[in-house]
Amino acid sequence: MRLRSKTLIKICVMMLLCAILFASCDSEENQRLEIVKFDALEEIMTRKSNKIEVINFWATWCAPCIKELPYFESINAEESNDYKVTLVSLDFADEFEKKVKGFVAKRGLKSDIILLDEIDYNSWIDKVDSTWSGAIPATLIINHNSGKRKFVEKELNEGELIQLINTVKN
Repeated sequence: MRLRSKTLIKICVMMLLCAILFASCDSEENQRLEIVKFDALEEIMTRKSNKIEVINFWATWCAPCIKELPYFESINAEESNDYKVTLVSLDFADEFEKKVKGFVAKRGLKSDIILLDEIDYNSWIDKVDSTWSGAIPATLIINHNSGKRKFVEKELNEGELIQLINTVKN
C-alpha cells in the first residue's frame, strides 16, 4: 500500500510539473516568428476576421521603427483582443536567425513577426498600398468586416496609432 501511495504521488507531481511547463510555454508557442514570401502577407491582408488588422513594416536597423514598436506591443497586449498585430520585418533573410530573432528575444516582443523575403520591392509594394514609396516605418490598418483601410508612411506615436485604428473601426 505504501509503495502505491508513493508512486501515485510521483505521478501527480510529474503531471503538475508538465502542466506548469506547458502553461509557461504556451504564449511563446502562439507567436508567429518566421520568414515568408509575399503571398503569406497577402493572406494576412485579405483574411476574414472580426479583428482590426494592424500591420507594421519595420527593420532592426531602423531607429524610428524601433522607437514605435512598444506602441504596437501595447495594442497587441490589450485584453479586449480586438486587434491582430503583425510586425513585418524588412531585414535580410540571412539575418533572421541571428539578428531578428535575437532582437525579438532581447526586446521581449510578443506580436507575430514575419520577415518578408522579397528583395524585389517593386513587385509587392503597390499591393500593400499604391501610395507607399517603400520607406519605413509604415503601417497598414485593416477592418476586414467593413473593408476600411488606412495606410501611413511615417513614425507613429502612441496617440496616433490609436487614432488610426479608430478611423477604420466602423
